[in-house]
Amino acid sequence: MGQTVSHVGFIGLGNMGRGMAANLLRAGFRVSVWNRTPSRAADLVAAGATLAPSIADAARADAVATMVADDKALEEIVWTHGLLDALPRGGIHLSHSTISVALADRLAAAHAERGSTLVSAPVFGRPEAAAAAKLFVVAAGAGDAIDRCQPILDAVGQRTFRFGDRPSCANVVKLSGNFLIASMIESLGEAFALVRKSGIDPRQYLELLTGTLFNAPIYKTYGGIIAEERYRPAGFRLPLGLKDVTLALDAARAALVPMPLASLVRDHMIAGLAQGFEDADWSAVAALAAKSAGLEP
Repeated sequence: MGQTVSHVGFIGLGNMGRGMAANLLRAGFRVSVWNRTPSRAADLVAAGATLAPSIADAARADAVATMVADDKALEEIVWTHGLLDALPRGGIHLSHSTISVALADRLAAAHAERGSTLVSAPVFGRPEAAAAAKLFVVAAGAGDAIDRCQPILDAVGQRTFRFGDRPSCANVVKLSGNFLIASMIESLGEAFALVRKSGIDPRQYLELLTGTLFNAPIYKTYGGIIAEERYRPAGFRLPLGLKDVTLALDAARAALVPMPLASLVRDHMIAGLAQGFEDADWSAVAALAAKSAGLEP
């Protein structure tokens, strides 16, 4: 068993990362934060965090957590800006970002070569869940490293699910889960278009769905957004949803797993971007279903 993690570097203070870093502070961790726009760290610094002047400084911790938008951003943080070189030998990189399976495998190999460890720990939940420490964490990597990080995961989430010692397995689970959410959004959008055009109150329809057949929180969340057409401001932007479905398809291609529904959802997301939904929530694909049905936006 390695040393206890008490000092955490946190890189990436977007809609998800700010809430997660704040919860680490509340749990009593010493937290160093870095963000491309330093002003986003002001409230965290006021609450006791240290503003790291560079990514390398943030990485000089027992564990460094990253929560960034995509592969490119994480590659730059790890290799271009020095996270890999700065993380102490025996340190842990806790990667919360939704990234490709291929990048997770590259990161695991690079950390092993440097004497540090990658734990992939992507999360399920929207920004409000991150702020409330109600995320679900999917973790994979060396068991002793996850054990050391468990207090961190407990501080940001309500439950951790472990998927073995190969970090990229967590990324497969995350991408497959996001594909399922995207497919559910597509199905809801088509169903709501049908009932709307038939003159049925979408809120009454939502009450039926979530009170009987589909009472899971995710149906209530996205069903409510679609029923009320609240696609802005975005909790999870459409370009990020497209990125995740594309990564799921990349993983499926590498594993020789056909995913025809994922291809359809990806194409509808591309259509949404072409029609001006870049700043909208990914559930705005439901607006395309409504438009195809001849309904006014």
